Amino acid sequence: MRFRVLGPVRMGAEGQETALEGTKPRALLAALVLARGTVVPDTRLIALLWGDDAPATVAAQVYTYVSRLRRQLGPDVELVRRRPGYALHTGQSFVDLYEFERLARLGQDDFRAGRYAPAAERLRSALALWSGSALTDTTRFLREAAEPGLHEARMAALECRIDADLALGEHLGAVAELTDLVAHYPLRERFRAQLMTALYRSERQADALAVFDRGRRLLDEKLGVSPGRALTLTHQAVLSGELAFRGASSAFAPRPVPATGP
Repeated sequence: MRFRVLGPVRMGAEGQETALEGTKPRALLAALVLARGTVVPDTRLIALLWGDDAPATVAAQVYTYVSRLRRQLGPDVELVRRRPGYALHTGQSFVDLYEFERLARLGQDDFRAGRYAPAAERLRSALALWSGSALTDTTRFLREAAEPGLHEARMAALECRIDADLALGEHLGAVAELTDLVAHYPLRERFRAQLMTALYRSERQADALAVFDRGRRLLDEKLGVSPGRALTLTHQAVLSGELAFRGASSAFAPRPVPATGP
């Protein structure tokens, strides 16, 4: 079977993935997938499905959702009752989240070892598994608990993929993408440092300095802080001419993809 949570929640045979009927059954499936085979307590499932407004019949409703889900699972997938909750064992099934995390880790390992081409390829493949925001058709309670961590993992993989592209000399092609990313995430300093790097290497030093100045003002206005050390070092490298292409994109080093869970 195949399970998808990096976007709308879906499950089914390859090419036949469909949504479960109902927001709460989809949230139940996603919560179990995110737990990676560990037990999710009944109390946690109830909180992720109903928040603080669980009905008096909540235990029966959870049992009903579990029973319906169990009937739709393939023979190699187990949904087991293990007090104080339930656990989903996906076996050899494809799970987009697990594959994303595997490819992202391999890509970051490649980057640290200086293998920039395979790093970019693996990270691009990892990011292609996403289809919009994660868990989009589940409950608000599950999204609030799990989506921020999933989003951060996606951003970390994207930042590392851009670092790999820049290390391969793809600065001209990176400018447009990074301009959009900085506009969308103006307080994310790593994207700003990468845009400064791409602009400088594209012979646009003045634009690179302007990007830094806008970021410095924004950080002061919104957060009351100065640019971080790495962004400041990128700025200094632009001023000193030390940011010329030499197989290293910026003062940032790739960070591990964060662990995710509900």
